[in-house]
Amino acid sequence: MRLGPELILAGALVGAAALLIHRRALRRERQAERAFPPTGQLIGPPGQRIHAHVEGTGRDVVLIHGASGNTRDFTHGLVGRLAGEFRVTAFDRPGLGWSDDLGPEGGSPAAQARALRAAARELGLVRPIVVGHSYGGAVAMAWALDDPDSVDAVVLLGGATMPWPGGLGLWYALTSSRLGRALIVPLVTAFAPRRKIDEAMRVVFEPDPVPADYGRNFAAGLTLRRKVLSENARQVNELRPHVVDMSARYGSLNLPVEIVHGTADTIVPAEIHALPLARLLPGAVLTLIEGVGHMPHHAAPDDVVAAIHRAAERADSQRQTRT
Repeated sequence: MRLGPELILAGALVGAAALLIHRRALRRERQAERAFPPTGQLIGPPGQRIHAHVEGTGRDVVLIHGASGNTRDFTHGLVGRLAGEFRVTAFDRPGLGWSDDLGPEGGSPAAQARALRAAARELGLVRPIVVGHSYGGAVAMAWALDDPDSVDAVVLLGGATMPWPGGLGLWYALTSSRLGRALIVPLVTAFAPRRKIDEAMRVVFEPDPVPADYGRNFAAGLTLRRKVLSENARQVNELRPHVVDMSARYGSLNLPVEIVHGTADTIVPAEIHALPLARLLPGAVLTLIEGVGHMPHHAAPDDVVAAIHRAAERADSQRQTRT
């Protein structure tokens, strides 16, 4: 009988703590959404929306960001470099940024590619050059594999496109689990300090410096929303089996592919992804950038822009040869 009041008190304390965490997390989520609203248009009905940021005129280029990202990774530099010659469309991948998630199939790069292709059709994009960074590289390859007639060329920037050995570490294991989603994710949303966010950015960019104002403009708060953190972890954890299946089909691709990869990339190492992929793809041109890490579109933007131009020229040449 003496345990009754103690259990009641403990339960009340746990409930109060959970309510406090929820309210603080919700407040930070709303602050992030007010500070970083959509910069483009939301395509599709509620629950199926895809956020697209469009700039420029000319040949279509689609930009697909990586894990934990959003369109602002590209609008901080690369979009402006391309918009003078191309119509550039940067998409938030499903479940990230301002795009709605796809539900149970959201961990499939092919399903994400289908959703982005549908948005591209609604925007009137014509056979774009599809550029994918990191996880977005897998989505770009899925787009080309499943509907090659809808794409002119693929450009991969530190693309996660090949099977890798080992696991992904404790963070992704915890945040994709039911317990992690219930306990850890809300705590991160509610209490993650600015210094930890800045440290995470430094790790992603190493050995290159984080560009000036990147942290202010990237909108990390959008990624730290509970639903986005959980969905991002799920997508990353579910990626490898899809990449295994896709890699068996890469040799069938008959379109220009540009692979741009930093030799100092420790997040998606070139020797695991870029080099084996280049051997599998008959239309691949590999550009290894010495000493550059996982963010070549920031650390070596001239090389990236050159690869996109080269992809356009190769696609034109291939089309002329066929006709």
